[in-house]
Amino acid sequence: MARDPRGTLTPLQQYCTQPLTYAIVRTALMPAHLFSLPTVMGAANKLGRMFGASKPNAKRVNLAIKRLEVAFPDMDYDQRRELVMRAYEHLAMLAVELAVTPRLLSEDAWTDYVELGNLQSVMRPLLNDKPTLLLTGHCGNWEIVGYTMALLGFNMHAIYRPLDLRPADDWVRQTRSRRGLDLLDKFGAMRAMPKLMERGEAVAFVADQNAGDRGLQVPYFGRLASSYKSIGLTALQFDANILIGQARRLPVEPGSNKAMRYRIEVIDQYSSEDWNDQPDPLFYITARYRRSIEQMIRHSPEQYLWMHRIWKSRPRHERLNKPFPKALKDKLAALPWMTDEELAKIIDRSDRDRAYMQEHNITHFK
Repeated sequence: MARDPRGTLTPLQQYCTQPLTYAIVRTALMPAHLFSLPTVMGAANKLGRMFGASKPNAKRVNLAIKRLEVAFPDMDYDQRRELVMRAYEHLAMLAVELAVTPRLLSEDAWTDYVELGNLQSVMRPLLNDKPTLLLTGHCGNWEIVGYTMALLGFNMHAIYRPLDLRPADDWVRQTRSRRGLDLLDKFGAMRAMPKLMERGEAVAFVADQNAGDRGLQVPYFGRLASSYKSIGLTALQFDANILIGQARRLPVEPGSNKAMRYRIEVIDQYSSEDWNDQPDPLFYITARYRRSIEQMIRHSPEQYLWMHRIWKSRPRHERLNKPFPKALKDKLAALPWMTDEELAKIIDRSDRDRAYMQEHNITHFK
């Protein structure tokens, strides 16, 4: 059984420190409820940039700029740095939205803040008897996707990492469940998943995290990235539909009293009809959802959390200083969208990463 990271504190430490910490957090978020949303969001935007540009945060910013250099090699340094600053602005506004979403997104008022985009044209997978996996990345507002689907009347379950602060975690669970969104602790989700899949329900994942040394290595911005096998294995076992989408932040008109506006956009959808004829269905499913998340990020790179260590875990051949495996090359070449030029770039990038790891005597990237 996976260990809950919140267990690092003793019960006495939790009892003494967590309520006080929670009270401080709730007090800090009080302006989000006391002042107008445009005022609070404007302040959050400025605070986000101030923190991003602060000296204590310089190391994180430099690492994020290096990740952008991989993802967008044609950008110059100033453009990449500006994108990172805008990502910090976005993150600060997300913190405000976490506090106010339960109040603003009600059955009567959610349309004031969320547009459905092309979601209506792909409702069929959610209405049939097959289970559905809803995937998104840390781009835009990932919470709003599942939240809105629940408000539309779908039985929604979202896998999430419990907050270390237990009172805050309890508050998140309670407020989301009131709108019909069931949050599943990622440390116990694998026990609940089979029953949900058998009932033909929908489960949401944020699927762009690093999956560790045992993850499946597939392309992500032209570089191999460790990705979750569990998504593909679940889709194969239960013949699930897969939908990849995001809630993308939209510009707010000056003087508007809303200050928060999102459009839900479906980037891709596929099912067993797409992967049954593939030589390696699991590899295909995983590579395709990673590709779709990449596409949503390319559309709104300023809304992605470049602070994440998205290429942390490296393939086994890189760690062991061995040539690019022929089996992996063949799997990549078999992907329907793969071109010879793109494949050559992925292999070249892997060779350079392998050489860098040997030169610096490391097994993981920052």
